[in-house]
Amino acid sequence: MKRFFDIVGATIGLALLSPVIAAIAFLIWRQMGAPIFFRQTRPGLNGNPFEMVKFRTMRDAIDEQGLPLADLDRLTPLGKFLRASSLDEVPELWNVLKDEMSLVGPRPLAMIYLPLYSAEQFRRHEVKPGITGWAQINGRNSVTWRERFMLDVWYVDNWTIGLDIKILFITVKKVFLREDVRVEGQSSIESFNGHN
Repeated sequence: MKRFFDIVGATIGLALLSPVIAAIAFLIWRQMGAPIFFRQTRPGLNGNPFEMVKFRTMRDAIDEQGLPLADLDRLTPLGKFLRASSLDEVPELWNVLKDEMSLVGPRPLAMIYLPLYSAEQFRRHEVKPGITGWAQINGRNSVTWRERFMLDVWYVDNWTIGLDIKILFITVKKVFLREDVRVEGQSSIESFNGHN
């Protein structure tokens, strides 16, 4: 049932958003050049790796030593808008169609975090990762890592199609209100170190 829901939702989403996807791709190409998409290996179901695709939001900028500048210095105005509006996540609908992600589930995080999870925290990988999830509508980047993982595991234990529909509706509301997008003064949340 969940897979059918994902296929229908992702197909409709890609069809309805195709003009927006084309416009964003053109703007990224015009302002930052290629590549249009940001691809990164993330852990999926049972922690198995897959390549997640998002719209690129940062330029390739380096300092005098040839090292990449800080995220905030590389994040473009267009990139800030894409992140604030969550439009950078739209290409993940393709990951949903490929059965690597779900519309709703715990967000896929960095591969380097896998060895840092407790056994209970690792349970977030008992379901496919999602474009949005229970943690995203209950604080998103404003909650601690420990709280986020507790919310993810709660979702794993309490999943229903009705819950997924509720999460999707609340997500749309939060996207329009731009709630809990990021911690003030940071381009992304603090890295997980196994203790925070």
